Amino acid sequence: MKLGIISVLAASWLLSCQNSQYFKQQASQNEVTQNKLTDEQLMDKVQQQALKYFWEYAEPNSFLGRERYHEDNIYPDKDKHVITTGGSGFGLATILVGVERGFVPRKEAVKRLSHIMDFLAKADRHKGAWSHWINGETGKTVPFGKKDNGGDLVETAFLTSGILMVREYFKNGNTEEKALAEKCDELWKGIQWNWYTKGGEKVLYWHWSPEYQWEMNFPLEGYNECLITYILAASSPTYPIDAETYYKGWTRNGTYLTDKTKYGLPLYVKHNYAEEYGGPLFWSQYSYMGLDPRGLSDKLIKNYFELNKNQVLIDYQYCVENPKKWKGYGPDYWGLTAGYTRNENGTTGYTAHMPSNDNGVITPTAALSSFPYSPKESMSFLRFIYTQKPEFIGSAGPYDATSIHYDNWFTPRYLAIDQGTIAPMIENYRTGFLWKLFMNAPEIQQGLKKLDFHSTQYGF
Repeated sequence: MKLGIISVLAASWLLSCQNSQYFKQQASQNEVTQNKLTDEQLMDKVQQQALKYFWEYAEPNSFLGRERYHEDNIYPDKDKHVITTGGSGFGLATILVGVERGFVPRKEAVKRLSHIMDFLAKADRHKGAWSHWINGETGKTVPFGKKDNGGDLVETAFLTSGILMVREYFKNGNTEEKALAEKCDELWKGIQWNWYTKGGEKVLYWHWSPEYQWEMNFPLEGYNECLITYILAASSPTYPIDAETYYKGWTRNGTYLTDKTKYGLPLYVKHNYAEEYGGPLFWSQYSYMGLDPRGLSDKLIKNYFELNKNQVLIDYQYCVENPKKWKGYGPDYWGLTAGYTRNENGTTGYTAHMPSNDNGVITPTAALSSFPYSPKESMSFLRFIYTQKPEFIGSAGPYDATSIHYDNWFTPRYLAIDQGTIAPMIENYRTGFLWKLFMNAPEIQQGLKKLDFHSTQYGF
């Protein structure tokens, strides 16, 4: 996982900014009739607002998700055309939710999604994989780091999940929709997953660069956010990996299991770098935008839903316990995951918040994207932030980072990877919509069976 290396996210704005007239106006715009909204209306509201990030604020040439969007407009002009591959995958899922809920016209969505697939087909690819960042104007790779200037298999996996959901949603539609589905299918089949085993090693590697080859040297070994990469690689009809690569690589020959518990809840797996409490909550979300954990098992994990649910509830219990005594933490204000943060000097940075890396900053997407696992606790957070903390809400939903402890500090900024999980995971809680699309894709079921997965939800 890439922790603390996103240097471009650092900015120079100070805490005094939040007292400006701009922010007061933003808060007053959000402070309306929230107390009168039902739970369903609140979920509608936050889903529709999160959609704005990928519909109204998309990069204007590619229509893909920009890496970040700042309502305070403090970021270099060059960043306005940097699109994020993984976050754009979440954006595709968000747009599908928008279509299904009637937030955007189906015909307009098909037109936009077709444009997106055409852009991706022409953009730089590295053995079929896309880079972490892409220039939305040119389609050229934007280096994420000096040696990270080639294919990023994990970000590609997050994007591919969205591409497959789009394919499944439109494949039986009208002529334009079928053509869109075919474009999605071609993109999916062009990814050389098995290349990323570095010549046949029984593990997948995160990066490959035409210039630096395998020098990044980051094998994908569990447990973190990368499970979906192995699922897709095993499911590929063109460049698949075998089951041995999954069990030897991802599960570390089964040694990633643990019998540890926290708050009486079994962890089941050793979370990388975070074995005591579990990792940041995006680990329970990114791989499961389409992969349905309900009733899902493999040879080592008997219930993926319980694994994810326990990680979320451990995070929740930690925030309720609040061992560092942060002001505001509690049953209505909780959730630690990666995103913007408040540095000691009052500036904005980036970190992966989790119980073992807790600095008093709550990231709203953590609780909101956990609805499938913690509906009661997530609803308490949703209602609290909309009714009690309207200053934490912007035009595209809750801002990325907030802190009651630091005098109601917030950053008026959004990240695609955080905003992009909100609408899809809430929808999976409400209807299972995206789970059904992804899990019913024929190749996915074949790939899961190859890896000895079983799903009581889908009958295999």
